[in-house]
Amino acid sequence: MPIKIPNRLPATTTLLEENIFVMTETRAITQDIRPLRVLMLNLMPQKIVTETQIARLIGNTPLQVELELLQTATHKSTHTSGDHMLAFYKTFDQVRDKRYDGMIITGAPVEQMPFEEVDYWQELCEIMEWSKTHVTSTFHICWGAQAGLYYHYGVPKYPLDKKLFGVYEHSLDYKRSILFRGFDDTFKVPHSRHTTCHREDIEKVPEIRILASSPEAGVFACMTERGRQVFITGHSEYDADTLKKEYLRDKNAGLPIELPKNYFPNDDETCEPIVSWRSCANLLYSNWLNYLVYQTTPYNIEEIQ
Repeated sequence: MPIKIPNRLPATTTLLEENIFVMTETRAITQDIRPLRVLMLNLMPQKIVTETQIARLIGNTPLQVELELLQTATHKSTHTSGDHMLAFYKTFDQVRDKRYDGMIITGAPVEQMPFEEVDYWQELCEIMEWSKTHVTSTFHICWGAQAGLYYHYGVPKYPLDKKLFGVYEHSLDYKRSILFRGFDDTFKVPHSRHTTCHREDIEKVPEIRILASSPEAGVFACMTERGRQVFITGHSEYDADTLKKEYLRDKNAGLPIELPKNYFPNDDETCEPIVSWRSCANLLYSNWLNYLVYQTTPYNIEEIQ
């Protein structure tokens, strides 16, 4: 089944070119089916890029998914046009009375700031608290995962000596997790961050089980019982050239940046990167939607509590 997105969302053209099954609003209203309603709080600066990355993954499942986009009212996007935000994004006041089968909270380029100094922190806290009673499963990504762990369970983040930047090998700590059903014993995921959460702090929280980790990148995935809250510290949704663009951006700006690890063939930045995480990304999001959202959410969405 397809992902349902607004007719004019820029991601629509890209996904159709990639043979992702997209259903526009016009066609969806003719189908007698209740799609899964997924709300994405997009905190990334390049919002159209992130919309496309996430829509590509949640559209590659046998389920019909209706994606809605959410922005914070306390922070105005400076990298995406106001017309785009006005046309496709809602604010929390517009959705607070609704319920959703799933929610995605993206990363954000504010990780080196204390949480409380982020200008939309109080609004984000209100949204995360709301998600506990209005969403079946919330999927937190990168800084979104650090923010969720800190808000819900008091898990702190720590600065790294240098940016964790590249593609790293991971293994499963808990092989019976339904979120990682069908995964190989090892798999690769991109990371791009300056901070981290320590395993020992997460292990102190009895409600959370660590599912997967990396010797270099640390804890990658953990979740609460029945997957009501899922925390993912990496960027499995990244495109093939996302790390390349970040590297060249910082290099051309004269900022200290190393080559992303395990990314360019022979560490030659003139070569095209080899994608080694796409199957992991598709399976991760497919498992989340199928097992932690579709299989647990009530048919009557108003019964979510």
